[in-house]
Order: sequence, then structure tokens, then C-alpha cells
Amino acid sequence: MEFRTGQLKLDDLYGPRTLDELRESMAGCRACGLAAGRTNLVFGEGNPRARLMLIGEGPGAEEDRLGRPFVGPAGQLLDKILAAVGITREEVYIANIVKCRPPGNRVPNREEVSACLPWLRKQFALIGPPLVVILGSTALKSLIDPQAAITSWRGRWITRGRVRLMPTYHPAALLRDPRKKRDVWHDFQLVRDAYRALVPLGKE
Repeated sequence: MEFRTGQLKLDDLYGPRTLDELRESMAGCRACGLAAGRTNLVFGEGNPRARLMLIGEGPGAEEDRLGRPFVGPAGQLLDKILAAVGITREEVYIANIVKCRPPGNRVPNREEVSACLPWLRKQFALIGPPLVVILGSTALKSLIDPQAAITSWRGRWITRGRVRLMPTYHPAALLRDPRKKRDVWHDFQLVRDAYRALVPLGKE
């Protein structure tokens, strides 16, 4: 899942063959300093055969406490956004760029992102979703272009090989600035239409 080049790396083709095996293999990860402060590693969750994957920045306090992605206030808003476009959380797969909470919910640094991206690449390779929603600036810069600005890239499809990616604002940004809700609603309508072209209602 190296979206900057559109190619999978050899490491994605070997190793764990299921998400459960991958979760077990990374349970004791100490590849970066974030591991020292975590309560729980937040691996990701959802449909292992999802046609739509959502990728955010990293766990917050509630996610760290429960070991689940997007379960705090931003996650609750994300659930409402998905429900508004007729997509259930159980249909999709949700993960983050980094799997451990950065102190004080700060933005993960370059070394932390680099240490964790191989795990995300393996997750993506095992799931194989044709559609990806990129939630927020950190995910966009990590996956597409370090210089990319979410304000310029959101709302338009990015194609990398067979994968289509839609950048949009992170739900946490909407909690800080409700004026962004209209833009996110527009973006998720595009996502819904693309998703329903792949998975008609009642065929999940």
C-alpha cells in the first residue's frame, strides 16, 4: 500500500496470511517510542473483506483505553456520517496511520509514521479494498504526498492502480469547526455513490 508509487512491496506478499495473524505478530511491537506510553495497541477493526477502508491519523485517549479505533467523540461523529450515507460500520474496515496513541494526541512525527506504515500496508494487502477514505491531513501526507494540503485535495478522487482514494477532513476537525461539515457531506456522498456501484444495497 505505498500509494505514493502505486506498488505493493515484497513484504506485503509474505508473513501473516490473515488479519488475526497480523494482529498477533504486532502485539509486542516496539518499533517506535509511542509503544512506551500506550495502554492498548489499536490495530483496527471491521469487515476483513471490506470494499471500503477508512484510514485516520492515530488513536486518542478513548481508543487507547479500549484498543479500538474511532470510538471517542470523533468516532461517534464518523458513525453518524456513515449512517447518513447508508453505510454501516460493520461493512467497512477502519484503521489509523499509527497504532499507538501519541502523547497528548499530538500529530505523529515522521519516524513514528515510518515505523508503523509497514503494518498498515500489510493490513491493506490482506483486505484489498478498492475504495479508501483518507481522513485528515496526517493520513493524506503519509499516504499520498508529504506536501499535500487537505484543503486542496479533499473532495476529489485520487487513483493509484486499481484503488480510488477520497481525502476528506478528519471528524475531529468537524468538532472544532462545524463549517466543514458541508464539505465532508459532499465528499461522503461521492464515496457512497462509488461504494454502491460496487456493493448494491442488500448485497453486503
